Parts: sequence; C-alpha cells; structure tokens
Amino acid sequence: MKKLICYILCLLVGLTSLRLMAQNREVAELERRLIPRKLLFGNPQKASPQISPDGKKLAYLAPNSKGVLNIRVKDLTKSEADRQITFDENRGIQNFFWQLDNEHLLYLQDLNGDENKHLFQTNLINKIVKELTPYPNVKVAIVDYDYKFPDEILIGMNKRDPNLFDVYRLNLTTGDVKLDTENPADYFNWVADHSLKIRVAQSYAKDGSGLIHVRENEQNPWHTLLTIDPSDSVAVLGFTADNRSIYLITNVGANTEQLMEMNLKNGEQKFIFGDPKYDLTSVMTHPTTYALEAVGVERDRHEWIVLEPSLKEDFKFLSEKLKTNFLIVNSDTSNQNWIVASRLDIRPTQFYLYNRPNKQLTFLFSTQPELEKYLLSPVESITFTARDGMEIHAYLTLPVGLPPKNLPTVLYVHGGPWVRDYWGFNPNVQWLANRGYAVLQVNYRGSSGYGKKYLNAGNHEWAGKMQTDLLDGKDLLIKKGYSDPDKIAIFGGSYGGYAVLVGLTFTPDEFCCGVDIVGPSNLLTLLKNFPTYWAPFKAQSNLRLGDLDKDSEELKSRSPLFKADMIKKPLLIAQGANDPRVKQSESDQIVKAMRNKKLPVEYLLFPDEGHGFTKPENRLIFNAAAEEFLAKYLGGSFEPASADENGENLKR
Repeated sequence: MKKLICYILCLLVGLTSLRLMAQNREVAELERRLIPRKLLFGNPQKASPQISPDGKKLAYLAPNSKGVLNIRVKDLTKSEADRQITFDENRGIQNFFWQLDNEHLLYLQDLNGDENKHLFQTNLINKIVKELTPYPNVKVAIVDYDYKFPDEILIGMNKRDPNLFDVYRLNLTTGDVKLDTENPADYFNWVADHSLKIRVAQSYAKDGSGLIHVRENEQNPWHTLLTIDPSDSVAVLGFTADNRSIYLITNVGANTEQLMEMNLKNGEQKFIFGDPKYDLTSVMTHPTTYALEAVGVERDRHEWIVLEPSLKEDFKFLSEKLKTNFLIVNSDTSNQNWIVASRLDIRPTQFYLYNRPNKQLTFLFSTQPELEKYLLSPVESITFTARDGMEIHAYLTLPVGLPPKNLPTVLYVHGGPWVRDYWGFNPNVQWLANRGYAVLQVNYRGSSGYGKKYLNAGNHEWAGKMQTDLLDGKDLLIKKGYSDPDKIAIFGGSYGGYAVLVGLTFTPDEFCCGVDIVGPSNLLTLLKNFPTYWAPFKAQSNLRLGDLDKDSEELKSRSPLFKADMIKKPLLIAQGANDPRVKQSESDQIVKAMRNKKLPVEYLLFPDEGHGFTKPENRLIFNAAAEEFLAKYLGGSFEPASADENGENLKR
C-alpha cells in the first residue's frame, strides 16, 4: 500500500513537473513571438470613445472596410447594431466631440498633414457631413463651447490675418460665422466666461514675459492684469462658476506648476493644489456647475488627487476595480456617466463606461484586443545623475524573455522638446523591445513635468546639456551591463530627430546608427520657416532656443547640417512633404550634404504626410524600413516587409 501511495505521489509530482515545463515552454514561446507590425502601427480596432451629453449614445472611432478611421455610434438604450456616420476615404478622422444637441458630431481635419484644420459637422440621422469653415489656407481651433448655448461655438481662425487668430462665433444650426473678437496684438489664448463671452486672453511681451489681459465686457478695452517673469509659466484654464475669478496653472513663486484661483478685479491669488516635485498635468471640473472635482499629477505614473468630497468613493471604487492607472475621458452633462480609460504598460488601453449612481463599471472595448495575446515588456521608471550633478528622469524597457545583459539598445528620444515621456503603453517602445532591444527614454533637461528649474535648464542647450543627458543615460546602461556598447542606436522624431542628427554629427562614435523622423538639421532655416501663426511664440522661442538675429552664430554652431561631414554611421531619414513645422528642406539639405560626401544615408519622403505619420499605410511602410535598418546594424529580429510595405516609390 505504501509503495502504491509513493508511486501515485511520484506520478503526481512527475505530471506537475511536466505541466510546469509545458507552461514554461508556452511562456517562452509567447516571449519569443514576433508581434506583427499591423497590430502595433495599423489602425486600432476601436478608439476614442465619447459619451453623448444626454448619456444615451456612445461614439467612437473605428476603421471602415478600407482601413480608414471613421466615427461610429452606438445607442446605449437599445440592442441595435452600431452605425457608421462618417465616410472619409483619405486620412481618416483623428478626433471629434459631441454637439450639445445630441444629434450631431463635430470634428477637425486637415489636408495631407498641412495642419490647416477645418471644422466639420455630421448628422446622426441622415449622415450628411457639412464643412463649417470652408476657407482655404485657414487654420481652425476650438476656443469654447458651453452647455447653455448648444447652437453656438467659439472658434479661432487666422482668416483675417495669417499671423493672428481672431475669435469667431459660429452658429451650428445656420452655419453663420461672425467675427466676435479681433486679435489686437499677438494674443494666443482666448478664454470665455460661462456666458460665452471672451473676457481673458494671453500673450507674450517682447522679452518673453507672460501677460494676462482682461476686460469687463465686450465693449470695454483690454488691460493687462498680470505680468510674469520669462522664466515662469502661466496658463489660464477657465472661469469660476460666478465668472469673477479664473483658474490658473502657474509656477510663479514655486518650482512646479500649481493650481491657483485669481480674482479678476484685484489680481489676488488663492492656492488650491500643488505638488512639490511634479507639475500639475490635468484638472477635472463638473460639466455644468464648473466646480473643481479632481487634479492629476504625472509623477513616475499618473496619480489623482480628489478635491470634491462626493467623488472620493467613485475614485476609490475605480481604483479597486481596475487596479491600474486610469483617466476620466469624458462625461455626460449630468456627470452621472463617465468614460474611463484603464492604462498599463504591458497592454493597450481598455475603456469602460462607469455609472456613478449604481457604481456599475461596464467594459466597452480594448483598442487592440489581438495585441493582448502577446507578452509585452514592463516599463520601469529610473533616475540617474548627469555629468554636472543634475538628477535626470527616464524610463527603461528591457525585452521580456531575454537576459538583461549586453543587449542591443535603442535610445528613443521624445520630440517637443518642451514635453515629456510618460509611463504606460507605447507602441514604438513595445515594438523595439519585441525585436530584442533595450529601450531607454530620457526626459532630458528642458522636458516639462518636473518643475521650472528642470525646464529652464534646457534653455540654449540644444546640442549641449540636453544632448549630454542622453549620452549619460546611455553610459549608465553600459555601466550596469544592460547594453552592448557597440550596438546602441539613437531614434527620434521632431526634436528627437534633431537629437539623432546631433548624435551622429557632434559625437560620431557614440552610436552605431540613427533613425531621424522630421528632425531639423539647420536651426537657422528652422526658425526662418516657422509657420506664420507661430509669431506670438517668438519671444519664448528666443528664450529657449535662441534669437535668429542676435544668436545666429550660436544657432549655426548647434546645427547638425554644418557638421554633416563628421557622420560615420548609417542614417535613416523619414520626412513628410507637407510638414509646416519642419519643412522638407530640413531633411533634403542634410541628405544632399551627406551624399555629396558619399556618407551612408537612406531617405523616405511621404508626399501625403506632415509632421509625422497619420495614415496607417505610411506608418507601416516607415516602420518596416526602420525595423530592417535596425536589424542590419543592431542584430535584432525583424518582420520582412510585405508588398504593401516596401515603399519603393518613397525612396529618394
């Protein structure tokens, strides 16, 4: 009997061992699976859910049969099928919002990336789309829209003067457009009170000081209420419920951006919330009472601070149920139904409908459910000390399933530069990690989010300390043994593309190759060719980057174009032909300089794109080329380009 029991126990242990081995093999297989590019860079299955003002309908983006993103609507009160209500066949719709009548949706769209966005309206019943701002070479921006005025919306347009944005009042029923507020002098931010009257504006003085202008009503003249130092920042969020004060996000008197309330009569300010180390990143208000409800701070990860006591249980409930970072995307006008985004680093975003009175959380969709079948790589927050002693923040992603030692590595540089990388799911990062690369994202000095000292430390440091922060992060990975020093690439777009060019010219032995997307090569021509409507920001550009007239020699010395003959390592450049920010000439001129010296460069020019890639077919073409390029010089895995991804007609 004892022998039988021992035999059974041994058999059970053996079966358990076999089962564990099989599970381990299954996990290992999942870790080694190559994620198809289409899952990472094609269109999402569904995205951007928005609940209607009355809480009865849900609109979202989804690709049509040709793969172009369009708006679909679901009736939450019925079991009928979702309906497609827009029929774009070109670039697709990227963002939209509900008209307050619950019968129309509004969206902005440009032409092939030129950023001259126009406003469109689509009817849910007859699906007729109207262009509400049919003005060529005019850019439209939304200024304000209030539930008390469902038929009117305030928009900004540079229709009268290409350099300046005036405010227009648009009747959404008749389509009539009337000039509401003429721009007197480089005002760039307009704020309406809750009567939908423009009463506050922002501008910069010639020395870069921030100015807040106010007026009592539309008949009264503007006067300057607040002037702040060029090293400080201020942004007007909106009016308090009584229309007597405004909410500010500002770092005046502090290192980080904090939430303040300022009285419009006497300028007195009242502190509401601030974090000592991180800037405030979001403010949530009630859709009809305008009361402050919560604020968000992007520390290493996003965190909520609830200001409205009645919402504490809602945030606690969501935190316990989701067990992830989450964002409140939008709500109905009753504030009873919220759209909630659940965020993780190792899966795409999932969306839920949350009914507050019933504490009911209903799953809506994942943006890319097929991607959830793959093992993704965790993203870790790290800090390191730069060569001058400054603490630098970064994110490190090590490829799952590979020993964290001597890995080929990609230094992935964010654009801006006055923005930052965030923790969470990033398709580019997961793509690179899946191909076998360690990925380092450095929030170099000059990045936002970490206070004004951190931001201002980047002034006039393009190709200087902003770049050495990247090199110090790279050296840290080598020192810790994560990275193979001979297989480190630099990759980025916009400012990140500029950092790629700097890396291969100023420090030609630091990287084995580079991938530049719409990166400026010559700071002199970059500044000369800025869009005319960026004129109000010239003072800030002078402060942070340099004055084209006074600092021309410095700007030239920081421009990779004039060091192009120093390049030794292979370079891939991708550019949108319609880019209004970084003109095609920025890429053309450095490619020409390199080819004159017979230096290694590949060039992809996209005729129907602007500052980055909107069309999924273009994203796939670029990433197929970049993937093969990196595999050639770093040795990682790659998915061979399909016939649709070869991009032969784009090579220059």
